[in-house]
Amino acid sequence: MPAISRRAFIRLSAGAVAALGAAPFGLPDVDGTVPTRTKRAFNSKMSLKELGAALHGRLVLPSTAGYATSRLVYDLRFESEKPIAIAYCASAVDVARCIAFARENNIAAIPRAGGHSYGGYSTGSGLVIDVSAMKQTSFDHSNATAVVGAGISLVGLYAACSDAGALVPGGSCPTVGIAGLALGGGVGVLGRKYGLTCDNIRQIEIVTPDGQLLACNEKSHSDLYWACQGGGGRNFGIVTSFSFATHPIPELSMFTLDWSWQDAPEVLSAWQRWMAGAPDELWSNCQLLSAGSAGLSIRSSGVLVGPSQTLQRLLHPLLAATKQPTGQFVGSDSYLQTMLVEAGCDGLPLEACQLASPGGSGTLQRALFEAKSAYGSKVMPSAGIEKTVDAVASGSHLVPDAGAALIFDAYGGAINAVKADQTAFVHRDSLFGIQMTLEFSPYATESTLEARAKWLESTANALAPYCNGEAYQNYIDPTLSNWQKAYYGTNLARLSQVKHRYDPDDVFKFAQSIPLPK
Repeated sequence: MPAISRRAFIRLSAGAVAALGAAPFGLPDVDGTVPTRTKRAFNSKMSLKELGAALHGRLVLPSTAGYATSRLVYDLRFESEKPIAIAYCASAVDVARCIAFARENNIAAIPRAGGHSYGGYSTGSGLVIDVSAMKQTSFDHSNATAVVGAGISLVGLYAACSDAGALVPGGSCPTVGIAGLALGGGVGVLGRKYGLTCDNIRQIEIVTPDGQLLACNEKSHSDLYWACQGGGGRNFGIVTSFSFATHPIPELSMFTLDWSWQDAPEVLSAWQRWMAGAPDELWSNCQLLSAGSAGLSIRSSGVLVGPSQTLQRLLHPLLAATKQPTGQFVGSDSYLQTMLVEAGCDGLPLEACQLASPGGSGTLQRALFEAKSAYGSKVMPSAGIEKTVDAVASGSHLVPDAGAALIFDAYGGAINAVKADQTAFVHRDSLFGIQMTLEFSPYATESTLEARAKWLESTANALAPYCNGEAYQNYIDPTLSNWQKAYYGTNLARLSQVKHRYDPDDVFKFAQSIPLPK
């Protein structure tokens, strides 16, 4: 059938660290080096008012105008959390002062960038240390690197990359912060070609629990550098900036294919076999969706590093193995437009592709959702395909006033070319990752709220025999009982040793933080 427009298919440190005279922090020298040892920055029993006065950024208290919005994270399931304050840090110095305050007052130091933690671990009753103001970027084309503030959102990074003509591979959700994404892995539409976001980290600058600002790379604090390549956020300190490898922006093409739901088993099976033999330049996903009253649907979309003519050719085996799609699109676009389309921001001006807030130009809304994840290392047998399709279909009955989805994301390529112990990200033999999601309205009925956990748990159990027992740490899941093994596998023991070296007092502790050695 004729192709239709892509749009029709889409959507079913602001302040640099300054020299402060006698400030007791390790600050970058003018040449970018960082002292390896510094004094502790603790101020005994400093009041919140004094902390606010000491920051170069701003401190939002419960009594401050804007607190109600400032305390929110992306998932509205956590809207009842009330931090004692939110510190919008302008520099590493601010971050160190906030960590010191939290330690001396025996409260949780809670890092926050984009605030997208699936488990709500970027909020709580302690002090939220927000780095979103630290979002400056600079590109060094001679060394193919970019220095990126830890608080920049993905859409902000992609806009900067577009202007610079060099890309950093990342995820698709536009309002996710680069810090959380990179520290836990960073899967995205260009990952099979260029690797995970964490694979492209060349250096991090991180404030550790004792007030040090460390530059970590392959030669300096290499153990912490390794741990921050997939070990997850809120574990070892608070990252303030990254240096990433960059890649010249290539020609990009996109596709979207929709089929009738009755063809779902055939499509999912064919998609898995197709991606198992696809070139590294091609990424795609397969989405099985139960969209409430909108019904059931199945779709595959993807991005090719290459021209649309090549993409048309690569799609032939998939199309030959399935029935005629009900709709299809294949076409090329610019790098930035491709990223906006994959972010669900097709047709929006750049400034609108961010969270809505009072007085702001963003139009994207926060959501209520829950999720689980899994990995598969080989093509599912027919029994696994049937269980998958049945799980989504059951969502339309079990949670009819919510949106249930199983999304298969292709792995392989450059992702799997990295050895499992080369970084802290251990999931290097997967054919695909699966995200099981349930999104619901703030006005969802009581029966929906009761059924949501049941659907997620039953779906995960149904798919488990066809998966490899692992889970993605960036889709962090508070209900997962074997999370240590599922997230980190054979890398857990080494991560625990790094935790002991840099955070022996377990300052950055939460329900699923890296444990100290036993």
